[in-house]
Amino acid sequence: MSLTLSSLEAHFPDGGEFLLLPPTAQATAYANVDRMFATRIIRRGTAASPLPRGPAIAPRYVSDGRERGVSDYFDRACVAGLLVIKSGQVVLERYGLGLTEATRWSSMSMVKSLTSTLVGAALRDGAIHCLDDAVSKYLPVMRGSAYDRVSVRHLITMSSGVAWSEDYVDRASHVNRYSRSLGAKVPGGVLALLRELSPEHEPGTVFRYNTGDTYLLGCLLSAATGETLADYMSRKIWVPCGMEQDAFYTLESDGGQEIGGSRAGMVLRDFGRFGLFILEGGVCPADAVLPDGWVEEAGRPAFRFAPNSNSYGATGYGYSWWLDPDGAMVAVGFAGQSLYINRAEDLVVVTLSCQPQPPYAAAYGIDFRAERQAFTRSVLAAAR
Repeated sequence: MSLTLSSLEAHFPDGGEFLLLPPTAQATAYANVDRMFATRIIRRGTAASPLPRGPAIAPRYVSDGRERGVSDYFDRACVAGLLVIKSGQVVLERYGLGLTEATRWSSMSMVKSLTSTLVGAALRDGAIHCLDDAVSKYLPVMRGSAYDRVSVRHLITMSSGVAWSEDYVDRASHVNRYSRSLGAKVPGGVLALLRELSPEHEPGTVFRYNTGDTYLLGCLLSAATGETLADYMSRKIWVPCGMEQDAFYTLESDGGQEIGGSRAGMVLRDFGRFGLFILEGGVCPADAVLPDGWVEEAGRPAFRFAPNSNSYGATGYGYSWWLDPDGAMVAVGFAGQSLYINRAEDLVVVTLSCQPQPPYAAAYGIDFRAERQAFTRSVLAAAR
């Protein structure tokens, strides 16, 4: 008896191992999240907003005592896509590692900043009354848990005070248990994990990065607005801002709740358009989406950090935005994803990457934070 293949079959890594992948599997996984996990489409509108081209820049920077250029940065920082928009014009756009204009690359935790922006939209719509409202007002299922005394503001500033381990290397950490639940598409699995957590600090007093907090924030948004996160993002931002491609949120299970804090998928230029939306103060061409002053408030530090005390190098954290020492607001994601928005310089920089993670990173021998900081300074200088 012989077997025949009716069609070509593609292999993808185990979704439960998403945070622990070797470098050989990262690019494939990050470009195919929608084939590894349950997802829901964020639909675009009928016309894309233009991204006009400006004079091209060719930034040069110094790393390890040598002058380097954009190609060096792609190789050394494992970059898949780079987009620089200055004063509304694209001045640098480049693709690598198999990324194309139509590839919806994993946002990783960059989507935390996008989801948090929808909180502003829900406030303006009146769906959420106040940032100091209790989480349990919108999510009664969390009553009696450690989140019972937590407010919307605490979720959006990563200060719930709930004990959570975001250790990507520890297979028993909360974030890896969360990841395995997503890979297995367990209905209600993430909420069950969050309900079993213990209180550790008084809410609002201590910053602790917690992907579970943003998952809960997404659940709260869906409950408050009566819409899926994907539909709300489509209606409030994706359609009116003229995104060129459909995007997607990853779901916790087939047909289930969107993951507000990780693994969404978007094309490079639409990340850039979102940056322009924030740069313009949360105004799409047709109308304001966010409350007056929301972007300024979101970019104000709720917590301050010592320089280079975190993997990104931020000196503060606002409404789910990391705050760069130069004043930029930055959406940051695992393995080198970033959306850098410098309002003073009228500049947006999107970087999509697949930087190796422990234990593989040690063998690579590149200080990714220092490399990015040097390159960003060179982009600022070249774009002026």
